[in-house]
Amino acid sequence: MRKLLSSPVKMPLSESENFIYQNILKYVPELSLNLMAIKVDEHPNDFLGWCHQLLKLSRDSINMDLLEPAQLPSLKKLHDILKTSISRAQIKMTRIAPWPIFCQFIQQQKIAHALDERLRLLQYINEIKTQPLSEMIEEDKLAFAGKHTNKHDISLYQFDVEWFASTKSAKVFHQLFIEQPQAFDQALSHIPLTGEVTLNEYDKFVSAYQDIFSSYSSDKANDKKAPLAPATRLLAMRRPDQFIALTASKIETFCQGFSIAKFNNFDFSAYWQDMIGTIRTCAWWHQASPENEQELILWNNRVILLDVFLHAEKGSAEKSNYIKLRDKPLKKTTKSAPMVRKRSKESAEALIDRALEDEELPAYLLNKRDTLIHQVKEGKTVEQAISLMRAIFG
Repeated sequence: MRKLLSSPVKMPLSESENFIYQNILKYVPELSLNLMAIKVDEHPNDFLGWCHQLLKLSRDSINMDLLEPAQLPSLKKLHDILKTSISRAQIKMTRIAPWPIFCQFIQQQKIAHALDERLRLLQYINEIKTQPLSEMIEEDKLAFAGKHTNKHDISLYQFDVEWFASTKSAKVFHQLFIEQPQAFDQALSHIPLTGEVTLNEYDKFVSAYQDIFSSYSSDKANDKKAPLAPATRLLAMRRPDQFIALTASKIETFCQGFSIAKFNNFDFSAYWQDMIGTIRTCAWWHQASPENEQELILWNNRVILLDVFLHAEKGSAEKSNYIKLRDKPLKKTTKSAPMVRKRSKESAEALIDRALEDEELPAYLLNKRDTLIHQVKEGKTVEQAISLMRAIFG
């Protein structure tokens, strides 16, 4: 372990990497006895590999029973710095990565970042995004905007709608999103569905988006300031090949990785000029449309998939709202009546019609459409309603 801890001294570290290394060393002395007991078999010769190795060993191989409670904050801080450093280095790598390397890295992260589930979300949004927000059912609107609810029936929404960038904490945004969908439609109409998005088109979107908050939100000054993060979610869902979806917490990490000045959650100009501008200098972004079908899927979503270059927490894929609902054990029946969440008739009809498109369903279920809609409207999931009909009519 001593050799591993000192090995970055012999690496050609950049100024920022050396700063991170020195910061990491601040937390080593308090943990030294615990770290020295760890057997080290691999000694990477690059800083990114070193960060991965130290994080893995200090997380999975350290004897937690020997740690004093007072040492836990230092261990957590060490892990946080290493995770940030890994994210920063992997994002930095994209600045010089050609398309084959870009694709290869994404495929390597398939399990850790729940790539298949993420792509199902993007495919679903791609199928509905030509429909105005004002005409979408509530579940689809929230899938587009990035807010999960228990109305997202896992038999139809086989993904966590909050992948890439959750907006559930943006309360003012969601209030306006529900109340003024036509205004958001108008803003998004400035972003074309094909071709390269121009600064002029982006500026028109920003102006319309900011006007929603200044015109319709409460008289509180903070409520009238349009937040950047939810806007990037909308932009990235409409054009995942052109925009990256951010959260307030991800802004600093991406800025560090791209070596641009950190901007705040209201700086629309820096998002376009610095971040999108930097992305558009990357070789992989300029890649012509590939013929390979799997690569084409990645190419059509190439900018939003920069999210996969962030460090994935251990077990983060299992934290998906979809996975948690899918694997949630059935509760035993109690005397108290369960809470029923009713859907609107429009929502129930859309969900059932979508489910009945499955060619593997027996034909007689088509004749039970009205009954199925009624069941879903009254609070059953689509899966429960269909299962009930199959149990009755076999």
